[in-house]
Amino acid sequence: MRVTMLRTGLAALVIGASALLAASPQAQDEFTAPLTELGKGEIAAFASDPVLISAIQAQNAVTAGYDQAKIDALDTQWRAEVGAASKPLIDATLGNAASQYLAGVQEASAGKYTEIFAMDAKGLNVAQSTLTSDYWQGDEDKFTMSYGAGAGAVHIGDIEQDESTQVFQSQVSVPITDPATGDVIGAITVGVDVSML
Repeated sequence: MRVTMLRTGLAALVIGASALLAASPQAQDEFTAPLTELGKGEIAAFASDPVLISAIQAQNAVTAGYDQAKIDALDTQWRAEVGAASKPLIDATLGNAASQYLAGVQEASAGKYTEIFAMDAKGLNVAQSTLTSDYWQGDEDKFTMSYGAGAGAVHIGDIEQDESTQVFQSQVSVPITDPATGDVIGAITVGVDVSML
C-alpha cells in the first residue's frame, strides 16, 4: 500500500515536472523559430484564400464605423450566447463560408491546429473553426501585435496547456493583407500543438 502511494506520488511529481519544463522559457525559445516559420509559410498561405479575404473585406465594410460601445455590445452578446439556446450571432459566424473553410483547414491538419479564427480590422471575429469564448480580440496581443505590427509580422503566444485537451499549444497570429493593394485588412490566429512541430 505504501509502495503504491509512493509510486503514485512519484508519478505525479514526474508529470508535474514535465509540464513545468514544457512550459518553461527554454521550451518557449525552442519553439519560437519553427512557430515563426509556420506563421510566415503555411499559415500565411491558407490565410490568403479568396473566401477568407472576401469575408474580411465584407465585414470591414460593415464594421468600419463601429465605435467602442458597439464593439462592446457585440462582445457582450457573443459571451451571453455561448451558454444560451439561441445563438444568432454565433450561428451566423460559425455558419459562414469562411468559417467552414477554416474548419476544413483545421481538420486537414490532423491535430496540428487546435483552433483557427480570423478577425477584421476592428479585431472582431469574421470566421473561426471552433467556438471562441469572446467576439472581440482587438485588445489582445494576438491582434495588436499582428494586425497592429503590419504586413509580414508574426506574433507567437506563450506555450500553455489546454485544460480540456491537455495539449501544449501556442497561438500564432499573422496579419492578413488585401492581395490587390497590400493593405492589412485583418489578422488570423492559429492554435498550434507544439508536439506536432
